[in-house]
Amino acid sequence: MLVFIIPLKSKRISKSWKAVSGLFERCVKSICNQTTNKFRVIVVCNEKPNIEFEHPHITYIEHDFSLPGSDYKSKELDRTRKILTGLIYARNFNPSHIMCVDADDCVSKHLAEFVSCNPHSCGWLIKKGYIYSDGSRLIRIMRKGFDRYCGTSNIVKYDLYDIPQYLEDVDYEQYTNIIYNYYNHREIAYTLSKKGLIIETLPFIGAVYYVNHGENIYYGVENKNGKIPLKVKFLRVKSLFDYRWLTNSLRDDFGL
Repeated sequence: MLVFIIPLKSKRISKSWKAVSGLFERCVKSICNQTTNKFRVIVVCNEKPNIEFEHPHITYIEHDFSLPGSDYKSKELDRTRKILTGLIYARNFNPSHIMCVDADDCVSKHLAEFVSCNPHSCGWLIKKGYIYSDGSRLIRIMRKGFDRYCGTSNIVKYDLYDIPQYLEDVDYEQYTNIIYNYYNHREIAYTLSKKGLIIETLPFIGAVYYVNHGENIYYGVENKNGKIPLKVKFLRVKSLFDYRWLTNSLRDDFGL
């Protein structure tokens, strides 16, 4: 079984809780659109989002997590603490694999079925994905490096996280830092490779990275003077050839 873990930022640090809740609702609808019922969703949050959508496979874990600062690392550690909470709770479902999903992204409806057909794999990286800008009728395909760019980009065998059955408060922070440093989406493949474990490449596009909606934690490439580097401008022009029409088929596959 595939368990999705969604860490959700607090209402108290959101620019618009209505927007955050709306993005999350689309995200969780996307997840629950799986072609098999062999999945569960764990949402870890300070406050339960204001949405109408319900599904029997969704579990909410509400906890008074300390609020992060405005810097990148603080926000990432907040996200990681919530992921760790979800990983511990996931034992209740006896999962084969875990996928961490950012609360504003969408995923393919074929993931849970694919995992159920490959229960012994160490996991997969989503190296090719889509990038979608709010309100656009176009969607961009990212042909490589998606796993370096988007946090919603890996599916990993649950046992490989090596989470102890019980964690004291001190151990909790220790494991938060271990996951932050070695199991984040940029490092997890390397971490596991040092143990002789190989993460495969997912053989289809598995996720959509949703940008330009005002609530992204990480999106942005401006330098310290607020200017966009020339190299980035060039790459953006080059990327024009990677745009596709947002078809009904894509909307159905990813819940867009």
